[in-house]
Amino acid sequence: MPLQRAAVLRIAPFALFMLLLALRGAVPPDGSWGMDPRWIYGLTVVLVGGLLLWFWRDYGELARQNRPTAAEAGLAVGVGLAVFGLWIMLDAEWMTLGEATAGFVPVRADGALDWPLIAVRWVGAALLVPVMEELFWRSFLMRWIAQPQFETVDPRRAGLKAVVLSTFVFMLAHTLWLAAIVAGLAYALLYVRTGKLWVPVIAHAVTNGVLGIWVVRTGQWQFW
Repeated sequence: MPLQRAAVLRIAPFALFMLLLALRGAVPPDGSWGMDPRWIYGLTVVLVGGLLLWFWRDYGELARQNRPTAAEAGLAVGVGLAVFGLWIMLDAEWMTLGEATAGFVPVRADGALDWPLIAVRWVGAALLVPVMEELFWRSFLMRWIAQPQFETVDPRRAGLKAVVLSTFVFMLAHTLWLAAIVAGLAYALLYVRTGKLWVPVIAHAVTNGVLGIWVVRTGQWQFW
């Protein structure tokens, strides 16, 4: 059965992001192909961001009338900070699944920080990824597991099976599997509790934004 248009609009930005991630991982970091693979992330921000903007009017869950209340936004910020704290703690060897597809170390040959690369990476992680991933993982996949006609599913009634299975698949897409379970469950439960996609989007943005600042300050590039 062909996918609904609404499903395609939520899958396409995520699929493009993953394709460009694979491309970045395939390009040698030594520049032997005549390009710095780290700048493919800049291309990712432009292309995936452009696709999201093109489809924006079709994302009804992100419409103005579905914005969170002040209390819901505060809850999202608190959860986002808690997930950040747990994410950087849950990095023991047994909590790690494989290796990152494409590392990102924004440092020049002379050892100085490459601020344009840092800015691009932070914008992508804190502003682009939360919208793209929440549209895919929660708005689409979680509700689709509950009911293939996913647009009819009220996230507050998606059910335990949808939360658990979507979180499991979310985990498979991340190297830090235990941290990913914590994050996936946190964002899914915010969606279930409030019924508003903006709430997990904000939480996800806070987690990624604060993580990016912490990574740059500490040089713990493995978290990027």
